[in-house]
Amino acid sequence: MSRIETRLAELGLALPTAPVPIASFVPFRLHGAQVFLAGQVCEWNGSVPFVGKLGREFALAEGRQAAQLCALNLLACLKLACSGDLDRVRRCLRVGGFVNCDPEYEFVPMVINGASDLFVSLWDEAGRHARTAVGVASLPRRAAVEVDAIFEIA
Repeated sequence: MSRIETRLAELGLALPTAPVPIASFVPFRLHGAQVFLAGQVCEWNGSVPFVGKLGREFALAEGRQAAQLCALNLLACLKLACSGDLDRVRRCLRVGGFVNCDPEYEFVPMVINGASDLFVSLWDEAGRHARTAVGVASLPRRAAVEVDAIFEIA
């Protein structure tokens, strides 16, 4: 087990099975030392527990949990890109977060902290990243949150 998976276990977390794309795309693309990860919604092994909008069906705390689920799915795909060894990850470069919410919902950045904070917990300073967080009208599978990311690997 990698150091990163050991740290996940210490946090009481585990990786899901890497999600299978639902449309015409791949879960990741390698370019040199960079791994571009396709957006992942807040699913757990095929089931989407957070369906609906932040500010309507879900509060901030639930939104952060949904974003953390997205991050775990990203990590499962990142593990595939790293040939099963997350210890190859050097740093998180960028995170993009999308929150399915009402137009007046003002806590979009705080929702995406659920993903960002996990990456920092796993890689410390190397987990800090540039980021975009936006509110949107809808997401695939009516999910509450979707997150994508770019990592650097060895």
